[in-house]
Amino acid sequence: QVQLVESGGGSVQTGGSLRLSCVASGRTYSRTCMGWFRQAPGKGREGVASLFSDNDGADYADSVKGRFTISKDNAKSTLYLQMNSLKPEDTAMYYCAAAEPFRSCRAGLPLQADFGYWGQGTQVTVSS
Repeated sequence: QVQLVESGGGSVQTGGSLRLSCVASGRTYSRTCMGWFRQAPGKGREGVASLFSDNDGADYADSVKGRFTISKDNAKSTLYLQMNSLKPEDTAMYYCAAAEPFRSCRAGLPLQADFGYWGQGTQVTVSS
């Protein structure tokens, strides 16, 4: 099994920054689709960003383009989400996710159904 553990969440003011990390334990693969999702109270889980390889480029939700950056450190088996210029509407529980090994990412927004492994989530709260 693949286990994912997120960290880096917290409370920040509007315009602040956070970097979320997701460490994968167990079998890890550099060539597999990884993603970040978020879920705000009363809303469904939405795709934020996904990445198969840094060389392939990433996909982002329109709401975070230009502000968030997803990246991988394969040597550390860690997925990152750098979040800048945070807004109150970014407040949510953030989850990292992994697809099956060697599965590439779907073009466009990441879909929850494409990811079989999930972390426990880390809370991000942005105050105005």
